[in-house]
Amino acid sequence: MTPPDPSPSLPGARAFRSVRADRAFAWYSEALRLFKKQPVGFAALAVATAIVEIVLMLLPLVGPPAANIVVPIVASSLLFAALATDRGDKPRAAHLLAPFAAPARAIGTVVAATLVVSGVEWLAGWHLAGVNLLSIDAIAEVAATDLLVVYVLGVAASLPLTLVPLFAFLEGATLRESFAWSLAAFLRNVPAFLLYGGLGIALLGVVFVTQGLATIIVLPLWAASSYAAWKDLLNAA
Repeated sequence: MTPPDPSPSLPGARAFRSVRADRAFAWYSEALRLFKKQPVGFAALAVATAIVEIVLMLLPLVGPPAANIVVPIVASSLLFAALATDRGDKPRAAHLLAPFAAPARAIGTVVAATLVVSGVEWLAGWHLAGVNLLSIDAIAEVAATDLLVVYVLGVAASLPLTLVPLFAFLEGATLRESFAWSLAAFLRNVPAFLLYGGLGIALLGVVFVTQGLATIIVLPLWAASSYAAWKDLLNAA
């Protein structure tokens, strides 16, 4: 099946709205609305993403580094699913292939953003917890609180890059455009993004408490909320 055309009709100017901090609640509210319309489809994509991560992480040596690159691309299928659901369609198996069918520069842009965040997490893990996050055995020995701190720092580092995958995959923007536009949207709405990050960390805590079971809900909410933010800040129809 050919992935649906993801390109929405958007205004050409990069004029971002400035919104109140509590708008972050609306982004998650919209994400929940989309999820509730197609819970099985979103959950299936989240499970597929989790399986890819588990399989890659179990591979010796090359697995964890590969997971850091491949999993975010696979997870981007949820962005395509959010777009489809918002347009009255539903998440499909084809959405798993949609990110890989995108232009190479879009994939490269998302990989670059991923490496920035992964690099921050790796440095935090190494300096704060003395753990190499590229080693599955080392991760297993880290205290949950230390690991949570590392991921919290990763979330903080990811906030200015929240919209990069949206610009790259859904608009076909270049690496420079995607990073610049995402940063511009963040700087114009720092309070909203900080609250958005805080809500994301709260959901991360739910994942930890449920030993990963909540991933099938949380992962779609993360993706769909970033889609909602992208739409909201651009006034996209």
